[in-house]
Parts: sequence; structure tokens; C-alpha cells
Amino acid sequence: MEFIKKIFIQLGQLDRRFIFLLIGLSVLIPLLKPDWINIPIKTTANSKIVFEELNNLKEGDKILVSFEYGASTKPEIHPMSVAVLQHLFSNGVKVYTVPLWPEGLMMAKYAIEEVVSSDLFNIQEHVDYVSLPYKAGGEIIIRGIATDIRSIFTQDVNNVLLTDIPMMTGINDITDFDFVFDLSAGVPGNAEWVQFACDEYKIPLSSGCTSIMVTDAIPYVESGQIRGILAGMPGAAEYEQMVFEYLNNDIDNKYLNKEAVIVPGKATSRMSAQSIAHLLMVIFIVFGNISYYLIRNRKI
Repeated sequence: MEFIKKIFIQLGQLDRRFIFLLIGLSVLIPLLKPDWINIPIKTTANSKIVFEELNNLKEGDKILVSFEYGASTKPEIHPMSVAVLQHLFSNGVKVYTVPLWPEGLMMAKYAIEEVVSSDLFNIQEHVDYVSLPYKAGGEIIIRGIATDIRSIFTQDVNNVLLTDIPMMTGINDITDFDFVFDLSAGVPGNAEWVQFACDEYKIPLSSGCTSIMVTDAIPYVESGQIRGILAGMPGAAEYEQMVFEYLNNDIDNKYLNKEAVIVPGKATSRMSAQSIAHLLMVIFIVFGNISYYLIRNRKI
């Protein structure tokens, strides 16, 4: 027993530099070598609902994807935006991106470029997707899209007239879309899409948002006004896992390049790094408290 006590005392007195090194490695290894560590991810009900809703979209259906996040929330939301786009393109769904935040314009560009550069799909601009430019106004822009999209936008991000884009034929208001997906980190966000567009015109809406926004969005989810929600990085990792399994199992998918290598998304490795680092911190806290208790008892 005395030997075990000595071990706990020594563990509680580890040099802090050694602890910092272990924490650093616990974060770096899963990020740099995600194939080395694969912690199972349990899929929550809301993530499953989002996947099923988007999976029910048919070839040629039109979805409006709204980007309302920036660099500060990119680690949480960007992985889910890439996974959502992969899922949509794998089913031949036509994607229309719109940024309601200034930074959202670049986030939409980065997400599309990441999917294109992966070579998973042979997608072309104006054939498979259209990127609309940023317009200031927040809720006013949402309302404008709901009633008359061409009163808000006349060109895409590359200054091509909407009248010259075949994908924009017949797209005049929110009712011409089959679905809306919102990626938000604040206001405007999923609540504004419910209030100013989707609820009034009966257009199905799903959302991915930061973890801190989930509590505000849950009432809309429970009422059915938002069909499922991806909650922060855990939600992104869950969705990545479902899309990864879906693409690997759907061997007859005509949109998927057979030579392309399907790899897990970034949120999956980030969740592993986060989980291991948190576990190590808890272990060191426990050892520290046990060591303190044993040393104090010796002095009494």
C-alpha cells in the first residue's frame, strides 16, 4: 500500500513541462495522423434527421445554402459545410450558395473549392452550383429572397448575369427552392430564415450552427420549423461520419468518381484531439488531488 501511495505522490508532482508536452502531443497526433487514432462517434438524433432530410432530396432538386459564419467560427462550422455539399452533390442536387455575412462569401468559396479539389465529383459552376454575392441587409435580404430574388441579385459572384445562367431559369423566389440549409454563427441565422422566409412559405429548413447557438434553435427544432440541427464540432463530426459511410457504401453512385479517395473530414480528427486532451486533463487533475491528499495526511 505504501508503494502505491508513493507512486501517486510522484505522479502528482510531475514536472509541468512534461504535462504540457503530453497535452500537446494528444492534440497534434490526431490532427496530423488521423488514421492512427479513430475514436467512435455516436450519432445523435438531430444529426440523423438532417442527413435523412437531405438524403431524401432527388436528382435535380434545388437547395439554397446560406453561409453566415466567418474565420472565428470556421473550425466548428466549415467541416459541416463541406460534408453537406459532398452529400448534396453525390445525389445530383443543384446547389445555390448565398452569404448573409461579409465573411460568408469567402467561406462559401472555400467550401466549394474544397469539394471541387477533392475530385470526388465532376461538378461545374453554373451547371451544378451557383454562387450568389454578398448583399448587406441581413433579414431584409432573406425577405427579398423570399419574395423576389432578382430584386436583390442580378449577377453571381463572377459578375455573370443571372439571366445568362441556365441554373437560374425559373428561380424567382423562395418557393422555387426545394430546401434551405443554413450554416450560421449568429444573426442573421436559422431563426431569421424561419421567421422571414421558410415558415411562411412552407419551405423545409435544416441548420448547422455553433454549439452555443443550439439552445436558441432547439425550440424551432422541436416545433418542426427546423428539421434537425448539426450542433457545433460534434455535429460536424457526426455528419462527416455519416457522409463518409454513405459514399463508401454507395458504390453504384453515378456522380461519384470511382478513382477518387474518400477520406474522413477534419472535424472527426479534431474531435479525437479534443477528447484525448480532455481525458488527459481529467486524469492529471485526479492524480494531483490524490497526491495532495496523501501528502497532507503525511504531515498531519
